[in-house]
Amino acid sequence: MSLRRSIYKNPAQLRLMVAPGLATAASLAAARAAMVVGATTLDLDAAAEAAIVALGGKPNFKLETGYHHTVCASVNDEVVHGIPTARKLVPGDIVSIDSGAILDGWNGDAAFTFVIPDPSRPEVVAERELLSHVTEQSLWHGIARLSTARHLNEVGEAIEDYIESQGTYGILTDYVGHGIGRSMHEAPPVFNYRVRPKGPDVKPGLIVAIEPMVVMGDIETYTKEDDWTVATSDGLAAAHWEHSIAVHKDGIWVLTAEDGGAAGLAQFGITPVPIP
Repeated sequence: MSLRRSIYKNPAQLRLMVAPGLATAASLAAARAAMVVGATTLDLDAAAEAAIVALGGKPNFKLETGYHHTVCASVNDEVVHGIPTARKLVPGDIVSIDSGAILDGWNGDAAFTFVIPDPSRPEVVAERELLSHVTEQSLWHGIARLSTARHLNEVGEAIEDYIESQGTYGILTDYVGHGIGRSMHEAPPVFNYRVRPKGPDVKPGLIVAIEPMVVMGDIETYTKEDDWTVATSDGLAAAHWEHSIAVHKDGIWVLTAEDGGAAGLAQFGITPVPIP
C-alpha cells in the first residue's frame, strides 16, 4: 500500500527551507538591479543565476523537463513561463520575473513585476504600475489571511476580495499557487480566487507558494510557439507576484523575503516570526 506524502513539514524541515528562500530572494534582487532599458531578458537570467550560485545553490527551474533557464521572464502581454531571450527591454515594458533556487534538496520559488520607466508615455506606465501594485497587494492580502486562516482556501477568498475592490481586473484561473518543499511544485494547490472546498487545515508545517496572476482584460490565454510562454489572448498587460511562506508553531515567515515579510505585513498589523 502506498502512503500519500504529508503536506506538512516537521520543524527541522522548515528550517531547511530558509536558505533556498533567501537564495531565491537574492536572485530576484539581482534580476531587478539588471532591469534597465537595453538589457535583455537573458541578461536578467544570468544575473539571477549568479546570485543563486554565489549562495551555494542551483536554479531549480533548470530541473523542469525541457526548461534550460534560471528564470521565467514574461513581458507585456506575457503572463507566466516566458523564456529568456535576446529581446531588449524598452521603456514602458512591464516585466514579470519568476525564479527559484534549490539548496540541500529543498526549494524556493518567488516572482515580482516591474515597469520600465517611460517619460514619453506616463499614462501607460501609470496603468501598468497600478496593475502590478494591485497584484502585489493581493498577494500580501493572501499572506495576511494565511496567518489567521483555519483552512487554506481562505487565501484565495482574500485575494479575490481585494482585487475586486480595486477595479475590473481579471484573475487567471488556469494557473494557481502550490505547496513547496523537496519538490518545487507539491500539493496542495493554492487558489487565487474563491472555491467551494475549504482546503487543507492551516497548521504548523504547511509551506505554500502563493502567486496571483492578474491581467488588464480577459483571462483567456494561449501558449506561444515556444511551448512555454503563456500570453493573454487579447494582448493586454499582465502581472505576477509570488512568495513562498511557512506556517510554524509561533506564526508565519515569508521565506522568499529578506525581512520575512515584515514590510508587506505591517499594514495588517502582523509581525512575522522567524522559524525557531
